[in-house]
Amino acid sequence: MAMFIGEALAGDGNEIAHIDLLIGDKDGPVGQAFANALADQKAGHSNLLAVVTPNLICKPATVMITKVTIKGATQAVQMFGPAQAAVARAVCDCVAEGTIPKAKADDYVIVCGVFIHWEAKDDTKIYDYNYAATKLAIERAMKGEPKIDEILAKKGEKHPFSPK
Repeated sequence: MAMFIGEALAGDGNEIAHIDLLIGDKDGPVGQAFANALADQKAGHSNLLAVVTPNLICKPATVMITKVTIKGATQAVQMFGPAQAAVARAVCDCVAEGTIPKAKADDYVIVCGVFIHWEAKDDTKIYDYNYAATKLAIERAMKGEPKIDEILAKKGEKHPFSPK
């Protein structure tokens, strides 16, 4: 598989986490997107490597991209603090649990889109929700979920953020 695609939503309120991610080989399209994300920084959209702790990246190496413009120090610290820690831990736990094969940890990379609401306040919820969403997105990506039959069966359901 050249690319695994995952998405998940966890939590509620301003601390809600929405993760979109790609997993794939370093020498494939996800590897190219990974390199582009690190090399193409823009004001308000600082992409960063997910680290378990300073000087210890997670594996597969994961670049976090912001899904909204970072509008101040509080939001930036939330991205570089609890969100980064949560994403890195979820990636490591997925390897430890076998969701991502340990043998592929050095071959795969992950591009992970992270949403931090500009009015989020609770760092514990930011961590918990981003951990849960990242872990679920990885699990679903590696299983090829959702399957098309589930999508077609639920296509008429109301989206929680849509007026219709």
